[in-house]
Amino acid sequence: MGLELRHLRSVCAIADAGSVTRAATVLGVSQQVLTARLQRVERELGGRLFERDRDGVTPTPLGEFLLTRARGVLLGMEELRRSTGRHVCAERPLVTLGGVACAVSVGLADRVSDLLPGVEVRLRAEYSPRALWDLLLADRIDAAAVVDYPGFPLNTPSTVVSDVIAVEPVFVAMSDRHPLAGRDEVALAELAGERWALTPQDGAGWPDCFYVACHQAGFTPRVLYSVSDAVPQRDIVATRRAVSPCQAVFPTGDGVVVKPLAGNPLHMRHLLVCRGESLLADSFDDLLRLAREAYHAYAGRRPHYQSWLSQASR
Repeated sequence: MGLELRHLRSVCAIADAGSVTRAATVLGVSQQVLTARLQRVERELGGRLFERDRDGVTPTPLGEFLLTRARGVLLGMEELRRSTGRHVCAERPLVTLGGVACAVSVGLADRVSDLLPGVEVRLRAEYSPRALWDLLLADRIDAAAVVDYPGFPLNTPSTVVSDVIAVEPVFVAMSDRHPLAGRDEVALAELAGERWALTPQDGAGWPDCFYVACHQAGFTPRVLYSVSDAVPQRDIVATRRAVSPCQAVFPTGDGVVVKPLAGNPLHMRHLLVCRGESLLADSFDDLLRLAREAYHAYAGRRPHYQSWLSQASR
């Protein structure tokens, strides 16, 4: 069996997601199919690519070796497709936006299409801001809406233009039957004894910054669930199996309430980054304005967040 691109993508997805189960969700295949695919690659290479434990998977030295080369191959193929597409569609300029999987990215892409009607606008959404950053530096996307966190700032080289779209607090999602659900805000220290559900590492400082905030509040969180998809995350929270840190724009309802953390101990910055040589660089100020419009339009649909913003501005 020769290795194919789908095998390389599968191995990279498992490493990025931290587990076969989460990677299968990202790739849209069953866990059984992805496990079989991984086993075929391991047989081909003659060794294990990941060590497995209760928390997920960790690449072995062979796995690290393959991942380094697989990412290079996949980047090369993506660049080939992009370059080919530019030749095929040379009569119409093309820009590719990137963004973490949230409404900011979608709203920004829609607005850029209106701003540049003669340009074909494409959007690439990723879970990991780190992946988007790598794509930007590799000249694979022209601009991206990314995030960073306290203590883990995004350091931009001189070849990249960047600015802040918005600074958003991290709230906590809990069941509407939780004893603290009636509070206007909750101190992080009050949640020391809770079971937690966390989204996986995103390569940009999450959930590392959350652990730091918990340590400063005097406890180590007991994390029972690592969930990359919002649907099971909401189900876990609604059924009182765990509480979960979340964006302030996280939707409420269906048994879930979202509460501010007292003192705002944790936040995230939404950032717009753009290659200096991109077609969009000359329109960066307009691009930033549109990104802020997209964020505030989405945030405006979250009454609990608007209430917090109103209180914070007093």
